Amino acid sequence: MSKSVRTSEGTRTKLMLDLQRIEKDKYQLREGEQHQDFLPLLLQYIGDPEPELRDNLIYPMFYMWIKEEKRFNGEELRSLLTVLTDENHLFYNIGSVEDQSVFTRSFSALPIALIVQRHKQKQFLKQSEIEQLMHVMLRYYKEEKDLRGYITIGGWAHSASHGADVFVELVQCEESSVPMLREVLVAISGMLQNGKHIFCDEDDERLVNIVDTMIDQVLLPHQYLTDWVNSLAQCCNFPRSRSQVVARVNSKNFLRSLYFRRRQESRGNELNTVMLDTEAQLNRFSIN
Repeated sequence: MSKSVRTSEGTRTKLMLDLQRIEKDKYQLREGEQHQDFLPLLLQYIGDPEPELRDNLIYPMFYMWIKEEKRFNGEELRSLLTVLTDENHLFYNIGSVEDQSVFTRSFSALPIALIVQRHKQKQFLKQSEIEQLMHVMLRYYKEEKDLRGYITIGGWAHSASHGADVFVELVQCEESSVPMLREVLVAISGMLQNGKHIFCDEDDERLVNIVDTMIDQVLLPHQYLTDWVNSLAQCCNFPRSRSQVVARVNSKNFLRSLYFRRRQESRGNELNTVMLDTEAQLNRFSIN
């Protein structure tokens, strides 16, 4: 084993021990420690293949320090956002499938959602920066091809879900225009009709969060959302293929999740009717 490999393993082990200690101390640092000191290693190992480090230690650290304790100021969050959306994080080996790079991409999305939450509480990003971030996330949704949910060796990947978490925050920003929100709906359609992967780990619920937020906060005209729901049935006219099955089943499951999320809302009756009609078109086993 080379010296560099041993050094890397030693750094990783020390980071894990430090984060376990900080977690035990309720995320408080020792005298002389600064949260900035840990940031380079948190970013370096953000997509570690071991879920204990990636999912149980690093992400909770970001959650506590960004959202709960607000340890990072606006400039630090802006700089962090630049790194999280670069080619070594959100776009690391983008387009690859069935490898471990998905963990880096997917777990880079989660802190982005936390940063946008902070911006919503007290604005520190410019209009142009929110618009740029929206375009970045739309690009990510188009280019991400590894859509696995839970992986036996490695744990949660959930790229579609983690991306959806960012969109839930972005659509609520006052800087997000109606045309941008419409692009988000197009991106959701594209994710549902991805051609290869049927979502089986409740990604549909996370995608529904976006549309449910749009409906609840009246971010788009009701008729536009109704027309968009109707459009999901267009895949029934695609040539019969595996891609068509994926689009139909994902869209059907998405609508079911959205319907049950909204069914108690009296003002959503018209939309609920459209959802039921569209689901019936997508459901090959419907007797209607």
